Amino acid sequence: MDTESIQHLIGGGLAIIIPILIVGLFICSSAIKVLREYERGVIFRLGKLQGAKGPGIIFLIPVVDKMVRMDLRVVTIDVPKQEIMTKDNVPATVDAVIYFRVVDPNAAVVKVENYWKATSLIAQTTLRSVLGQSALDELLSQRDVINQKLQEIIDKQTEPWGIKVTSVETKEVSLPDSMKRAMAKQAEAERERRAKVVNAEGEFQAAEKMVQAAALIAREPIALQLRYLQTMREMASEHNTTTFLPLPIDLFSAFLKK
Repeated sequence: MDTESIQHLIGGGLAIIIPILIVGLFICSSAIKVLREYERGVIFRLGKLQGAKGPGIIFLIPVVDKMVRMDLRVVTIDVPKQEIMTKDNVPATVDAVIYFRVVDPNAAVVKVENYWKATSLIAQTTLRSVLGQSALDELLSQRDVINQKLQEIIDKQTEPWGIKVTSVETKEVSLPDSMKRAMAKQAEAERERRAKVVNAEGEFQAAEKMVQAAALIAREPIALQLRYLQTMREMASEHNTTTFLPLPIDLFSAFLKK
């Protein structure tokens, strides 16, 4: 056999072996899957659900088995801003963040087409519904209570899909400029009211103390003389040009009795 025939045979053998190797590599790549610790593979065999497998190496029957890869880590979704009307008829714009994860990969694949989109839409509708039942003061001061209520409602709706909502947080509550100005005026008026109340309470307490002091002086006349001497001492200790002549307190006793 000459050299040309040998080369022809080798070329023909390679032409057969190479496609076989390519097909074998394709079959092996489709038959062997590696799943990370936070991943699960939902297996369908001829369209029938076989269950979730993983993590680690997963062996599939080529052409017969199909796998849907699911991520079990916590997912964060920004809920778009929603225009709402509060219970006391105040317009507001609210946005939120929702945290959830897949706890049942089989249900997340079989019972809902797109669990990500479905959870986001339910969060939007629930956000409008719950905040529309709350007054503006509750929305601003009781945000933790509202967040807990949102989490419970959304989690109850997504539970059949194998989705666990771990937390819902309202990020920002935007009010119209006119409402902000009205709230600023209200806060200023409230501060003025409190200042007047504090001032009135101070005057009332001072008057009470003065009445108590007058009653004490009436019972003990010597207290008035002591106060008189104390006043003289204070006047003498100041560096001024005031001149005063002390008079005996007894001269005023007749007037005090009247």
